[in-house]
Amino acid sequence: MRGLIYKDISIFFKSIDKKLILIAAAAIVLLIFNAGIYAGLFASVMFAMTIGMQNIMSFASDEKASWKKYQLAMPISRFTVVASKYVSVLYTVAISILGSIAFNGLSSVIFQNFDMLIWLFSIVAAFIIPLIWTGICLPLTYWFGFRSAQTMGLIVVIPMFYFVKYFEDGPGISAMSNSAYSYMIVAAIVAVIIFGISLVASTIGYSQKN
Repeated sequence: MRGLIYKDISIFFKSIDKKLILIAAAAIVLLIFNAGIYAGLFASVMFAMTIGMQNIMSFASDEKASWKKYQLAMPISRFTVVASKYVSVLYTVAISILGSIAFNGLSSVIFQNFDMLIWLFSIVAAFIIPLIWTGICLPLTYWFGFRSAQTMGLIVVIPMFYFVKYFEDGPGISAMSNSAYSYMIVAAIVAVIIFGISLVASTIGYSQKN
């Protein structure tokens, strides 16, 4: 499995869309200078969304290269083939979390404000967004092809923007301070469950197309 994981991670980095990175970088810079103490949170969400998008884009490389016919010739199980992609996603989640820590550190320095709740909320967002994004889109890729997953990926962007608007225009974290930790725990658990169910669904979808 290690070889497959290495392949998927390598493709993730090699297939990085420079335009996507530039757009995300510009948006993050604007957020840092316009979002005040929530800059780290918004930047974390934007970065996590970028990670999710990039994962979906890298999955397309296998389809374009007709990689499946080579996988079928390898002495590994169908589950191993699919699981390797999910493990590679976990590596990118680690990148998302590290980015969140960096953005919040920069925000804390710029605005001279350290709010542990914002830091935790940012890290949880950096954790769950790539999981849910790929958890929804990977089964679609295995069952219906990359195009359907790409379309769903664009739809997933919509609730993310509503999330950002809630903190820009609404009361934000201050309104949920008493229950924020419970929300974060529940959200993380739900994301892990979705990711696990997604692995099963993707394995079945991969097997159906053999």
